[in-house]
Amino acid sequence: MSSTCPALADVLARYAAVSSAPRLHAIEARLRAPVSVAVVGRPGVGRGAVARALTGAGVGVVADAADVRVVVIAEALKPEDRRALRGDRPSVVVVNKADLSGRVVGGPLAAARRVADDIAVDVGRPAVPMVAHLADVVLDDQLIDALRALAAAPADLASVDAFVGSEHVVPMPVRQRLLERLDRFGLAHAVLAVVEGEDAVSVAAGLRKVSQVDDVVAKLADVGAEVGYRRVRAALAELQRTATESRDDDLAAFLASDEVVIAVMAAAVAVVEASGVGVDPGDDPDAHLRRALRWRRYADGPLGALHRRCAADISRGSLRLLGEV
Repeated sequence: MSSTCPALADVLARYAAVSSAPRLHAIEARLRAPVSVAVVGRPGVGRGAVARALTGAGVGVVADAADVRVVVIAEALKPEDRRALRGDRPSVVVVNKADLSGRVVGGPLAAARRVADDIAVDVGRPAVPMVAHLADVVLDDQLIDALRALAAAPADLASVDAFVGSEHVVPMPVRQRLLERLDRFGLAHAVLAVVEGEDAVSVAAGLRKVSQVDDVVAKLADVGAEVGYRRVRAALAELQRTATESRDDDLAAFLASDEVVIAVMAAAVAVVEASGVGVDPGDDPDAHLRRALRWRRYADGPLGALHRRCAADISRGSLRLLGEV
């Protein structure tokens, strides 16, 4: 995942180029650092598969001390999962093994999505279904040939034993390889893709889509907006302490400048938009005034501390933009 708060980092970099204030470059580097993710979960839920899938998708997965925590579960939340979600660290719940959600209307992914939605409401954290082992499937020529043979002469997929034990032109060891790589859910999708004429690359791309890994990455990007905003507030607090302790009037003036206030507003906008609330992007005096008034009222509503602070920063930044017109 990319840097979360480039606007303030860019503003700080320009100031650091003409300032002798200490620690500016170190603070800028922290603002630009990629978001790190720790993947946790009980044994047997597929934590390793989720970590590999996210790593393959470009997410910076680390062992500990991460910005964001991914809590992997299977089927339902257990007490251990709830304990892992405690604290104020941004978190995402991944409901892995979504392909095993049973035979229901709409299919297992739809059922797992409903479970994830219920969990999100229950714990107040984003939750996404996933079939992690399908995110980075590699199909060699032998497996593609076997899929083509299965497309031409369907095998019994009612159970693992039926698929492996029945007579078929595809040798048993190859069928076992397919099950190890895809499981029955992925195998059914792969056979359908081959029936439609797709090649190995397209089949793998389709399985990646079915895995929902891109949805998980998108949700992590949304959560990354909160990480960025928290970094911005921490950077400002550190810089304000430095200005006070060193009696650096230039640094104090910089921190109160329009550039900084508007950069903080940008980080706040990213947070509220990631939560599904739109922010008027208008760039004329009327839009700035409307936005300032709306978000001032919004800040007085029934919000958590994070969104209340963001609303106040959006209002403040809008007033600065109005003053520049």
